[in-house]
Amino acid sequence: MPRVALIQSPPVFLDRAATLDRAVAAVDEAARGGAQLIVFPEAYVPGYPAWIWRLRPGGDMALTEQLCALLRANAVDLDADDLQPLREAAKRNSVTIVCGINERDGGFSRSTIYNTVVTIGPDGALLNRHRKVMPTNPERMVWGFGDASGLKPVDTPAGRIGALICWENYMPLARCAMYAQGVDIYVAPTYDSGERWLASMQHVAREGGCWVLGSCSAFQARDLPDTLPGKAALYPSPDEWVNGGDSVVVAPGGKILAGPLHEAHGTVVADIDLAASGAARRTLDVVGHYARPDLFQLHVNTRPSQPVVFSQE
Repeated sequence: MPRVALIQSPPVFLDRAATLDRAVAAVDEAARGGAQLIVFPEAYVPGYPAWIWRLRPGGDMALTEQLCALLRANAVDLDADDLQPLREAAKRNSVTIVCGINERDGGFSRSTIYNTVVTIGPDGALLNRHRKVMPTNPERMVWGFGDASGLKPVDTPAGRIGALICWENYMPLARCAMYAQGVDIYVAPTYDSGERWLASMQHVAREGGCWVLGSCSAFQARDLPDTLPGKAALYPSPDEWVNGGDSVVVAPGGKILAGPLHEAHGTVVADIDLAASGAARRTLDVVGHYARPDLFQLHVNTRPSQPVVFSQE
């Protein structure tokens, strides 16, 4: 029975190096507690750009440019191995890590940022990179659109792990694609929280017959740096919970096993029984015996979407 640990603590906003140091410390601590799978929230490195929900739509362009420039400068370039400290922590502790990042594409343009979740194996190898396929509302002013090349689970010693980011979990076809590939541990790094989100996590666990790990952001205004442009106007009360968290572990079938952790920093820990996934699908397997392929079929384009193709004639 692998032990999972959901890290619900704030990053060092807009500071990639310091956030990675904090993440490594959290991995070391969770590993000492016996965790084999360690999960961080959406866009953890170097922090979710929460200010987008408070800026005036179409306005505050100068402030928006300042904030986006800081985010881009501290985003993760996987081609440059910016996640090396986290990969080394995974290898040193022989654990699997799932972590949300702001990823700056190092191959095309080198400017666009994606909302990405990565899975790192216990040997430190990058097992998967999934870019959020549909940023939500003002997120589209920050992140580009991902493709389905990373829309897949991967096998790890902790189980067969897949991830969808935040409101991707409200996309029935994206969920179906994950179920069809036999995901047993379904990770949902998110900025969402509250009763509706928790109900969705329970629904996914019931629908997919899988373990669901809802890894949520939790921070107060005081956790944002005083140097953040526009902070005084955007976050005047340091005690305000900008996001309350609600990280949770849900068993196949929908029963909450651990959490939710609300308006607090900490770690949600649970020991999960991987065999429970198979047992749950005995009565409901939405892409197996409960499917009707003669009536319904889903086509998923998993080819990497590339804006430019270079060839030698």
